[in-house]
Amino acid sequence: MNAASTSHAPRQASNAGENLLQVQGIAKSFPGVRALKGVHLNLSAGEVLAVIGENGAGKSTLMKILAGVQTHDEGTIRVDGSPVQFHGVEDALAQGIALIHQELNLADNLDVAANIFLGREPLKGGLMDTAAMHREAGTWLSRVGLSVDPSTIVSTLTIGHQQLVEIAKALSVNARVLIMDEPTSSLSQHETEQLFKVIEDLSSKGVAIVYISHRLSEVKALADRVVVLRDGENAGDIERDAISHDQMVRLMVGRDISQYYALKERWLGEVVMKVNGLRTPQNPHHTLDFELRKGEIVGIAGLVGAGRTEVLQTLFGVTPALGGAVEMDGQVRLLQNARDAIQCGLALVPEDRKQQGLVLEMAVKENMSLASLRRDQHRGFLNRKKEQAICDEMMESMHIKTPSDMQQAQYLSGGNQQKVVLGKWLAMRPKVLLLDEPTRGIDVGAKQDIYRLMEQLAEEGVAILFVSSEMEEIIGMSDRALVMHEGRLSGSLKRHELNEESVMQLATGSDRISDSPAA
Repeated sequence: MNAASTSHAPRQASNAGENLLQVQGIAKSFPGVRALKGVHLNLSAGEVLAVIGENGAGKSTLMKILAGVQTHDEGTIRVDGSPVQFHGVEDALAQGIALIHQELNLADNLDVAANIFLGREPLKGGLMDTAAMHREAGTWLSRVGLSVDPSTIVSTLTIGHQQLVEIAKALSVNARVLIMDEPTSSLSQHETEQLFKVIEDLSSKGVAIVYISHRLSEVKALADRVVVLRDGENAGDIERDAISHDQMVRLMVGRDISQYYALKERWLGEVVMKVNGLRTPQNPHHTLDFELRKGEIVGIAGLVGAGRTEVLQTLFGVTPALGGAVEMDGQVRLLQNARDAIQCGLALVPEDRKQQGLVLEMAVKENMSLASLRRDQHRGFLNRKKEQAICDEMMESMHIKTPSDMQQAQYLSGGNQQKVVLGKWLAMRPKVLLLDEPTRGIDVGAKQDIYRLMEQLAEEGVAILFVSSEMEEIIGMSDRALVMHEGRLSGSLKRHELNEESVMQLATGSDRISDSPAA
């Protein structure tokens, strides 16, 4: 499982030094949206400050303003007590403020040293001094605990190591404030633990960290203080000793969430999908056998790299199977591509909604009708009336927040983007819904909306197979869980057997749980 699902011992509060950064009354508006309304925060040297809030709360906008990516409309930013105005990223960097984006900003065809000093290469005799660049890069890599040769091509590094290169790059410009946006979303447990050690070391040396994450367990483990935003405004601050999951959620959503997971006992129908001897291209030496019933919610658990995503992609025909058979409603089906899968009643909501689930430059309405274009066409032309009807139905039933259905998808919050992807497929009335990390990168309120939708669909007879790296999500939402280890199904757990220990035993290859994978 991802590190976000494990518990961390709370770090010792840092001895935060002098006031380094002050934000007072920051406001920012976009066409039709007021993103920030009088936001304020203070940051001291050596402090780890978590900024949390639901999607659309204004976190990303505030961080982009602090990093010089965007300008604010009102308010004041002070560094070391003096007011500053950022007209670009260079201005923020000059004040020692660096933003590390969730989607890393590296040139993966260049080596590590070239990335660290990109645009600032040391010169000797008018030519780039490669030896000096590699020597200095080694110093910064050592600072973040990354033992790789500076001449290593970045594309060959793991995501976790690439993230450390980003941090080394920021430190090389003497950054005093590091803003980290969802830094562990794509990291393994080991890489996450390594990142935490780097953060603690940087904090002890006086570097201030602004940490943005939807993983509240990480916030509790790392933060000296928490600033909560809601609807573009300050909802409250939480000091180190008062940080708790319930308190953070309460401030984020403005209400108590007494029943986060509301999985109900349901009658399960007949088998709708049966998988026999399935072999995926990524793990060709292992065969997979399992089945899904109507109205059943089945989770797929496992460590990073266990092959969970590959199973969904193979079932949906994104990567054709090397062998085996898939039965739908008792009939063997050949799923060689996504069109075959759709015709059989399957739908896949991918993990990366921006790259694979949406056309970001297209409107909400246009995205919503993409999957059903072939079905709803009228004499070869787009059926505008049907498109509008689908959009209206899904926006209402899924409570999608947007100024209009013509808003470009790229301007929606992560939670609303995910709802658009779901709506696109629900318009096809699928028999089996495949969900890959359905709540990745979205806030607790939007998560609850997704969970309610999963419950509703299951009650209507839809079979749901979902992959999640969140242990709580697997335990809280699954009627049954399939656990994978190194490309094979290591076991199946019924609802009453689901707990963190039983899942992790199977995820790590233990034979202590003996249930049949197809149970």
